Amino acid sequence: MTSTQRIAFLKGHGTENDFVIVPDPDGRLDVPAAAVARICDRRAGVGGDGLLRVVRSAAHPEARAMADEAEWFMDYRNGDGSIAEMCGNGVRVFARYLLHAGLVEAGDLAIATRAGVRRVHLAKSGDVTVSMGRAALPEEGVVVEVDGRSWPARNVNMGNPHAVAFVEDLAHAGKLREQPQFGPAGVYPEGVNIEFVVDRGPRHVAMRVHERGSGETRSCGTGACAVAVATARRDGLDPTATGTPVTYTVDVLGGALTITELPDGTVEMTGPAVIVAEGTFAPEWLTGALAG
Repeated sequence: MTSTQRIAFLKGHGTENDFVIVPDPDGRLDVPAAAVARICDRRAGVGGDGLLRVVRSAAHPEARAMADEAEWFMDYRNGDGSIAEMCGNGVRVFARYLLHAGLVEAGDLAIATRAGVRRVHLAKSGDVTVSMGRAALPEEGVVVEVDGRSWPARNVNMGNPHAVAFVEDLAHAGKLREQPQFGPAGVYPEGVNIEFVVDRGPRHVAMRVHERGSGETRSCGTGACAVAVATARRDGLDPTATGTPVTYTVDVLGGALTITELPDGTVEMTGPAVIVAEGTFAPEWLTGALAG
């Protein structure tokens, strides 16, 4: 990325988890971490929980092996510029952009991510369903702590790591500007997304989340999947054992997501995705962003 280029961007969100979208089909842009952080800054930049770079899989070294299966690669960065393996809301917004740009049609498609290929269904109604893969449930015990309170947490991996804690009141999660303490530290050597969960009714929960690299966000798709799986196990439900799908509604601050775990262990997430704006970066501002 150079300051003399007119670089296009779009802004989108999935249940108010918002992203800056940078189309780069041929993989020609270099977007360093410091530039991502400036772009995602809500006061000095465009603002977003993260950045989605849209690249053809064949043009990206991390995705070339998936090119035969998925034409497009989601190069996702957290709001602080760090690289993340996966973002569930981001995949929905990424798919919505591809439709918006005329690069795909409504229906089924595949998207390459650092956590592997994700199958997506774009409904004409506006909802997007993503096959998120299977949850891994490592056995290591985890504890999270906020303001002197501590809770045991379920360790769930949805292609990225999560710690799911069930609490009596979502206010117990505190302000979530900084990552809550967790332990033992060695369980999550690269950090963790932490979800705090309360019950709302049968097969219905609500959550707040601190996403590593972004702080508290209005929604987290992989987090909602992790929460649904952890809640099902807490409730004694395991579709891989019973052969019966299990569906939970997961309320997030920005709306609601529907999460279904299938008998083969695959987790599906359904929710909205919206493109809200598009434009170009001002060259003089971009110069400063690239300078860090």
